Amino acid sequence: MENAALDHRLMYRLPWTASDNVISWLEPTAKCNLACEGCYRENENQHKSLDEVRAELDVFNRYRTYDGVSIAGGDPLLHPDILDIVRMVKADGHKPILNTNGLALTEALLVDLKAAGLVGLTFHIDSKQGRPGWKKKNELELNELRLHYARLVAKVGGLSCAFNATVYEDTVQYVPELVQFAAQHIDLIDVMVFILYRAALTEGPFDYYRDGKPVAASPLPYSVDKQTQRIDLSSRELVRRIRERFPDFNPSAYLAGTEQPDSFKWLFTGRFGTAGEAGKVFGYVGPRFMETVQTTHHLMTGRYLAYAPKWMLEQGRAAMTMATVDPGMRTVQKNYLKHLAAHPLDLAKKVHFQTVLIIQPIDVLPDGRQSMCDGCPDVTVHDGKLVWSCRLEEYKKYGGLVQSVPKRNGCGARAEAVAVGTPS
Repeated sequence: MENAALDHRLMYRLPWTASDNVISWLEPTAKCNLACEGCYRENENQHKSLDEVRAELDVFNRYRTYDGVSIAGGDPLLHPDILDIVRMVKADGHKPILNTNGLALTEALLVDLKAAGLVGLTFHIDSKQGRPGWKKKNELELNELRLHYARLVAKVGGLSCAFNATVYEDTVQYVPELVQFAAQHIDLIDVMVFILYRAALTEGPFDYYRDGKPVAASPLPYSVDKQTQRIDLSSRELVRRIRERFPDFNPSAYLAGTEQPDSFKWLFTGRFGTAGEAGKVFGYVGPRFMETVQTTHHLMTGRYLAYAPKWMLEQGRAAMTMATVDPGMRTVQKNYLKHLAAHPLDLAKKVHFQTVLIIQPIDVLPDGRQSMCDGCPDVTVHDGKLVWSCRLEEYKKYGGLVQSVPKRNGCGARAEAVAVGTPS
């Protein structure tokens, strides 16, 4: 299954680090109005005060250079002071982005959020949520709901719109169709994210430890007693699946794993196209395009770019000037001019940029080492320190990261262990 022709040496390795990154991950609430399979967080009826939120933002500002703040949870729309939180992030000079399932979103609230400074939204929608009115709907049927939210965001205007979905063994078949759906609505959808399912097996090949003492994985929300879905889906495999439908699909930038430098933990594909039933894609950007955008933004602002403004994503024709430095953009320009020759009236249509992102969370290697996302943006705060958000429950329950140790002849070794979560 690992046969997609991807070579990390031919891609742009995004330069994000713990101290200089694109975003930081803020969780003002642990309360959620859905119970998604694969969720990495306990659902608790608990909100942080504005003072606590302020303190966490101060930690980010002390340790981290960043462009945006992903406001997550739980579901942040359930926080009674969400408008004030958005204002706080904006006042600090950062871009507020909401990560939500959308259930509590109304047009009036979205207008107020935009007025407070909101820059964009990422909606988590997939078939394992048990969403009221959408139970037993498959991923393709859920496109109706995705389109509802995308049109709502477009109606309010000026906001970035992204969708993410956790991908399971029994839903991976739908990914190529979702890639096509995003292309058809490239004017409404700026980012499509696929997050590969992970879970910690309570009775698996590893024993679990913290500070040399055995601990149980079962209290963690991302633990499972019995494996019913594969927990080793990879970015390479997903690209292979997509290429069966779209052979020219071409990722160009990535984050590696902490233990596997040739793995693709965050894998970015950028493409230009026009909206419509056919979802016309003119081509995929290369690594030089990604490098130029990130480096230029950092030189001009001191930060790497997160969530480009909507107006910028609509400037596809202007971006074709980068054909001089990026082979991928030369293909985009060539295909666009060829299309115009056959359809001259399409000159009036905007050419949009869209990102397709694949996230491959923690991988536990056979020797128990845990390969995390090296330079992961989704870092949050616990007890005044920066920690991986997908493993926050380990800090809350055990005071730090759990370690995994391969079982030997039925007996546990004494070293590392694991909890595996899937970011929302």
